[in-house]
Amino acid sequence: MPPTLEANKLSPGLTIWHRVVALQPPAFSGQTKLPKVLAQVVAHREWGCVLALHRNKVLGIATCQDLLEAMVRQDPSQLRLSQVVTRPVITVRQSKLQDMSLVLETFAHHDICYLPVVDDQDHLVGVIDKARLLQTLQEQGAAVQQRHQAQRAQLFAEITLKIRQSLQLKEILQTTVNEVQRLLKADRVLIYQVLADGTGKPISEAVVEPYPEILGHAFPEEVFPEDYQTLYAQGRVQAISDVHAPDSGLADCLVEFITQWGIRSKLIVPIVHPLKPEQSVGDAPLRNHLWGLLIAHQCRSPRQWTEFELELMQQLADQISIALSQGQMLEYLEERVKLRTAELTQANWALHQEIKERKQIELALRQSEAQLRLITNNLPVLIAYVDGDQRYRFNNQAYEYWLGQTPEAIQGMSMKALMGEIYYQTIQPYVETALTGAQVSYESELTFKDGRSHSVSVTYIPHIEEEAGASQIKGFFALTMDISDRKAIERMKDEFIAVVSHELRTPLTSLHGSLKLIATGRLGHLSEEGQQMLDVADENTDRLVRLVNNVLDLQRIESGEVTMDAHDCDAADLVVQAAEAMQAIARQQGIQIQTQPDSIAIWADPDYIVQTLTNLIGNAIKFSTPGNVIDLTVQPYFESALPPRPSNATFHHRHTLPAMALFCVQDQGQGIPSDKLNSIFERFQQVDSSDSRKKGGTGLGLTICRKIVEQHGGQIWAESQMGVGSCFYFTVPLSADSAA
Repeated sequence: MPPTLEANKLSPGLTIWHRVVALQPPAFSGQTKLPKVLAQVVAHREWGCVLALHRNKVLGIATCQDLLEAMVRQDPSQLRLSQVVTRPVITVRQSKLQDMSLVLETFAHHDICYLPVVDDQDHLVGVIDKARLLQTLQEQGAAVQQRHQAQRAQLFAEITLKIRQSLQLKEILQTTVNEVQRLLKADRVLIYQVLADGTGKPISEAVVEPYPEILGHAFPEEVFPEDYQTLYAQGRVQAISDVHAPDSGLADCLVEFITQWGIRSKLIVPIVHPLKPEQSVGDAPLRNHLWGLLIAHQCRSPRQWTEFELELMQQLADQISIALSQGQMLEYLEERVKLRTAELTQANWALHQEIKERKQIELALRQSEAQLRLITNNLPVLIAYVDGDQRYRFNNQAYEYWLGQTPEAIQGMSMKALMGEIYYQTIQPYVETALTGAQVSYESELTFKDGRSHSVSVTYIPHIEEEAGASQIKGFFALTMDISDRKAIERMKDEFIAVVSHELRTPLTSLHGSLKLIATGRLGHLSEEGQQMLDVADENTDRLVRLVNNVLDLQRIESGEVTMDAHDCDAADLVVQAAEAMQAIARQQGIQIQTQPDSIAIWADPDYIVQTLTNLIGNAIKFSTPGNVIDLTVQPYFESALPPRPSNATFHHRHTLPAMALFCVQDQGQGIPSDKLNSIFERFQQVDSSDSRKKGGTGLGLTICRKIVEQHGGQIWAESQMGVGSCFYFTVPLSADSAA
């Protein structure tokens, strides 16, 4: 059986060893048979090793693994413990247990897990289990750290309380150095303030005798250079155990300077805080400013500063920074309160004035709004404002008279819901165009609440606001006028003109033929003056015949008497025909016509397309000078690929375009002013009224072109630049095969 050892054999004061030294180790006589030892090991599973003794002295040691391996190699019944133990045994004397590092080094050096403890006579006292020792040391370290943390928290709370008991900065700083010096038992603790010129001076100090005071001495700039200040402003903390050590990192001039004060070791913690509010620029974020340093000196000997001391100094420096910030903020707030009080007094008076003025403005606005509502409600037109979501936000009373819907009922209603699905589809392209920022005008038929259809003229004016340097389209204003009476008058006028023109056609033809006959000289020769008058009469008769023919053609197209004989034809052939028909006139004027057509199958009436092209070419010849070139082109286009139209263009009523062919007649003439690009397609509209006399035009050619193109389901428009020339575009649908 193992010998019994008593706890009092350990030296008093070695508390930790009572926890890690097994005082009743598994020890046996070296002559004990192995089966007996194994039986005890099985009975005591907590044993990790056994010792072989002779007269209470350790002969050897064996782990349980060693015993099992010995049983496998040999017959255990014939073995004794002394035959399987390891010799010699590494031991440690009880007197050496006070040196913990020696014990740990012995475990590490010999790579062992168990270490027997012997007294001065080499008698066994116990066994140290390495695993239990390390666990105990870890637990003890954690407990010590916890106690230090609690102690630090208590001390920090006490010092913080003393600091905060005063509102005077000077008293706060002196309390801080006194408490830090007492707590750290340092020879000197001081607070160093950094001045604006790069120098500094101690402003608070606690020092023990016989060391001299530094308070009142200015530090030169070279001992605290700008790069040091930058590092400390960034939060640098410096703990120097020996200022004279080569690895201290101190400049020679600084070492020489601090030696005169007997400094051997020092700990430096920066005191940083945000800039004063008035020092910040605009909305820039506040940045840290190095106000000073909290410094502890050891003069008796070098000193290794602990982590506990370092953290305590940092926390106290933070408290000083808070006190500085609060003091500055208090001073700043007091000044701001005075200033704000004066401002509020002035603002209060201004507010009363503003309230008075605002009431007057609100009254004026209400009166103005009522007047505006009165005016709009009495106008015989539809006036509305539509937002970007195509919902009505304002309507006048005419909506109730025309459509049977009150402004209150329409408020917030979508255009589709008010106008109906079918009518909305016809106006949707114009609505979408207005919401892109372009002004749009068109004519349409609108059914009133009495069930009758009325002709209306509609204009959408976009509402554009500038926000953050960009244009934002908020919606558009809609103005709808009933033009049924005007349309009726126009029809009467057209019919009258057609009748008159038709009645004039026969006598004009007879008159024109007679003048031509006289001009041939077969009826006799006229004097030179008579011949000139005859030429003028012949020219004016020609113009009058063209005018009558154009009026009759236009009337026939508008009345529906003309039916377009549309069929598949080659657009290139039509371009060539039109160019050949106008070549003689162009050569007389010294103008060249160039064609670059693509062979495209279109669905159109070839005669009317050729008429449109010849009208456009004739206009280009009239307004071109000798030596100019007129280009004719045709190419396939979809609507999304069409050239951009002027923002003030007027779009005539039509549905979504299918695949189209794009014709273009481009000249190098005098150009057309931008404000005339829309009106030139109306009746009797010319860029210059004198053109009808100089050029011999009737003012109906472009109107006939527009009617022909619209009859084909296309569009016509012009682009021009003054002094450069003009381009006239029109579109015609492709044939079914080409569109596919």
